[in-house]
Parts: sequence; C-alpha cells; structure tokens
Amino acid sequence: MKRTLVSAALAASSLAFLACDLDQLTADHVMVGTLLSTPEVEVSASALAGYDAGTFSPDGGDVLALPAQTAAIVFLGSRTGENSQPSGLAGAEITVQPVGGQATALADEGSGNYRRTSVGASDFTYQPGATYQFIANRGGTRYVGQVDNAPMKETIAALHPPEGFLRIDASTPLSFDRPAPPANTDRTLGFVTVVPLSAEGAQGEPTYTNLPSTPVQFLQLVGLPGPYREARVTIPGTAFPQREQTYLVIFHAVRMGGAESGNLFLGSALLAGTAEVGVVRTR
Repeated sequence: MKRTLVSAALAASSLAFLACDLDQLTADHVMVGTLLSTPEVEVSASALAGYDAGTFSPDGGDVLALPAQTAAIVFLGSRTGENSQPSGLAGAEITVQPVGGQATALADEGSGNYRRTSVGASDFTYQPGATYQFIANRGGTRYVGQVDNAPMKETIAALHPPEGFLRIDASTPLSFDRPAPPANTDRTLGFVTVVPLSAEGAQGEPTYTNLPSTPVQFLQLVGLPGPYREARVTIPGTAFPQREQTYLVIFHAVRMGGAESGNLFLGSALLAGTAEVGVVRTR
C-alpha cells in the first residue's frame, strides 16, 4: 500500500486509504520477519579465559574476532479467522532487497519459514538508511512488505568499559541507558539477546532474548510496541546463570515496517536493524 498523500485530493485519497486499510484488515495472508545484522566483534581472550580485565589489549594482541553477519528470516502464512494462528505457506519465492539494490533470495525451510544468512554470501550486507522490501511470489501472486529508513547502529557506552568487557556477579540483572534519539524522530525499537561464549569462541544457545520468534508474537508487537522504546533497558539476572562464564550482550536497534501491498494483512510486522554488542564476564 502506497503511503504518499496528495494534498490536492485529500478527501479522495483519505477514502482510498480507508478502503485499502479495510482490505488489509481482512486480507488472509500475513508476512512477518526480520533483517538483522551484527558487526564484527572483538572479544578479549582474557575475558574468555577468565583473567583480569586489565590484561585486555586494544592493539589486537589479545583479541578473538567474531565476523560480521547479516541474516533474514521470513514467515509467510494464511489466516483462517480473526483469532486463529497463521498457518505456514511453503513453496514461495521470497527475496529481501534495498529499494534499487540487489535482491537476496531466501531458502525455503518448510512450514512457511524462509531464511538466508551472509555466511558464504559476502554480497548480502545490511545498509543503514535503506528502504528494504520483503517480496514473496506464490501461485502467481506477489506480496510486498516494507521497512523504511533502516537504522544506524546505536552506540551503548555502558557496554564498552575501558577494560574491554563488563564484570558482574552471576544471576545479577544488567541495566543500561539508550542514547536519546535524534531530534524529531521516534526512538527505534530495542531488543536484547544474550549468548554464552566458550573459551574457544563458540556461541551457545541464547540464555535470554525478547525478540519475537513466533507469528503471533510479531502480530502482538504491532499492537504494543511501546515497551521496546524505553530509554532504560534491564536484562534479567536469569540471562547470566553461570559463574565464570563469558556472555555476548547483543542489542538490536530496529525499525518496524509492515504490509506494503494491499493483499497482506495489516498486522504483518517486519523488522530491520543492526546491533551493538558488549561482552560480559560473570563472577
């Protein structure tokens, strides 16, 4: 659905948008998904080994580099009623692309789930400021979702102490403040994921995340995004359960978009953003 308003035909365009919105409220196809990137992260080998933070070397002699990565995940489904959970639709051709840029095809993983990462695809990168389109073609029908003005990385000063990583007690909450948004702009949505890191640099399963992971959670986000715009972020102590363990704190600043074509349900939610990453070592 185009959002351009023409002042000379305000009344007519308002009626047209109303009709389009009504169509989208009853549309039986829904698309939700994310386009997320993480920058290259340098982790102190001292943090991984549990040594004192003062041994961290900013010159790179004591650093493990984790490569940058971009990943896109999309769910395409159909609704059979207002309160029913969407059922996945396989067999679609789905791409993600910046407007005017190169399209990246996602792999069909079945049950309506589609995915692609930049591993082995160095040309799949995140572009701050771009308008991203999520396009699905299935059975001769084209469905389009869009996120405007993909955000820049949000720098969280508290995640970068001079020592190179944070020291906290295990099972202790961690709080930090987000910077103020630029003038006349809304704060982006913020989501946190915490991942344990082994002494060899291998990432384990997340111990905490508040990123939506099911179609219903994405649909709920459309109706209640406010809690993810708070200036202060608190990660529960359950995210850091083990003593003498290194964790990555991944904070994604994202912008939410939605249905661009009238044949997608108005509650379709699409997120695009990039991450700030900090390192935590528990006592």
